[in-house]
Amino acid sequence: MMAPDGTAGRYSHGNRLFSYCSIDRERFRAIELPCPIIGVMLRGRKEVWLGDTTHFFEPGTVFVLPGRVPMDVVNIPAGPTSSYESLLLEVPALPAGIAPLTGGEKTSTRDGDRQFRVPLDPDLVHTLIHAATAIASEALGEAVKAVRLMEVLTLLRPIAAARPLFEASLPEEVAWLIGSAPSEDWTVERVAARLGVGASTLRRRLAATGTSFRNVLRTERLRAGQTALASGASSFAAAEAAGYASRSHFARRYRESFGQSPSGRRS
Repeated sequence: MMAPDGTAGRYSHGNRLFSYCSIDRERFRAIELPCPIIGVMLRGRKEVWLGDTTHFFEPGTVFVLPGRVPMDVVNIPAGPTSSYESLLLEVPALPAGIAPLTGGEKTSTRDGDRQFRVPLDPDLVHTLIHAATAIASEALGEAVKAVRLMEVLTLLRPIAAARPLFEASLPEEVAWLIGSAPSEDWTVERVAARLGVGASTLRRRLAATGTSFRNVLRTERLRAGQTALASGASSFAAAEAAGYASRSHFARRYRESFGQSPSGRRS
């Protein structure tokens, strides 16, 4: 079970890293996690029911459970005098530098075909241990912890069972694609082709989420310009990095979004 903060049995070890313990058998019906989680079984057994399919996780198993998918979860203690325990890490969003699944990488998965168990190898085990140790450490900064999480996600990305960690909404996919190369000449047709949909479909689906291609493009380019300025670039260099041919156009858009001019940001 992925219990919220303050719930009996949940013990926090750091930012979104916690263990969950129970001395009694527990069954939770039709729960929906707010975000995907990476889990490690430590003691006892977990059963996850998705439709008519049951997944069993024994001690030593690493698994990934999806967010926003109804499922039944059963936590079973190891014995009458023992307990159930798992170590869990919530992953509400991908860190910068980790790509979501896009275009041809995405395939529809029926509930009965889902796989949650992650196959282990020495590199992944070593990386998971380092990440958990770093996240739980009060001596390490957030930058180091973010790097350790990125290392885990990099190894998990090719694994089918880890797909829920890399699923994103269409606006997030578009934003990541533009943000990966903001100075390129992005058009709705070009982005749609990269994502494997038609241009009209892309426009319609973005509109259904309350945004547009133009809004996403502008947001990501201005974010790139803001990052460039924060790193010490001139307003001219920031405009170029953000894909603006006109420095004055960049300055105007920047001022509209952030309430100050790019030159004022640097002073």
